[in-house]
Amino acid sequence: MNHARPEDWYATKRVGDEVTLISEPFIKAFYRCNIWHVRGRERDMLVDSGMGVLSLREWVPLVTERDLTAVASHTHFDHIGCHHEFKDRVVHRAEADILASPGRPETLADPYVTDDIFDRLPPSPYSSTTYSVKSAPATRLVEDGDVIDLGDRVFEVIHTPGHSPGGIALWEARSGILFSGDIVYDGPLIEDTYHADAEDYVRSMKRLYDLPVRVVHGGHFPSYDGKRHREIIGQWLTDKGV
Repeated sequence: MNHARPEDWYATKRVGDEVTLISEPFIKAFYRCNIWHVRGRERDMLVDSGMGVLSLREWVPLVTERDLTAVASHTHFDHIGCHHEFKDRVVHRAEADILASPGRPETLADPYVTDDIFDRLPPSPYSSTTYSVKSAPATRLVEDGDVIDLGDRVFEVIHTPGHSPGGIALWEARSGILFSGDIVYDGPLIEDTYHADAEDYVRSMKRLYDLPVRVVHGGHFPSYDGKRHREIIGQWLTDKGV
């Protein structure tokens, strides 16, 4: 399999509301993390940072234009790979240890990272066998109900354990925007990680169902509206018999 050129690795797309999707198009869709850039008046926010196989700061100038808070929706490899490139790093307290010491098993790089997750390999000299996430100790730990303030925009932290113990979603009540991480998106959900919890997952889904969302930007797959949000969660809860 050929290696991609560095200049082709990232793609950007404005999706409205001063939100930009940054993606890694040569990673197969199931494994491809959505990286969300949010413009604020006083500072910007990055929700997740991809695999880290190529510098975001070098190849996506958007993330260098303003002071920026890099938030980890959770600490799996596909979401925190470039967090070390940013000075302001936020994670839920329950996964702070992983962000600081992101081993391959802890981040799920084992068993997921193989050449098979790519349509084209990352730029040379990438190797799946030696891939690892760099340490990025948090500068701020958050809990449920905390806020991330961008000056003119305020996002509430919603603790959403289930997929992982420190998973969080970010809710902007004024606009109806939800950044949901990996607890819910419009695709196959992963409920069997080594630190997943089935009861927590149900509680998190019930809580998110009631939010009056306008648009959901998930950790994977395309964004969707409030109607689809309730369809996804409603069907999931029905399938679970709750």
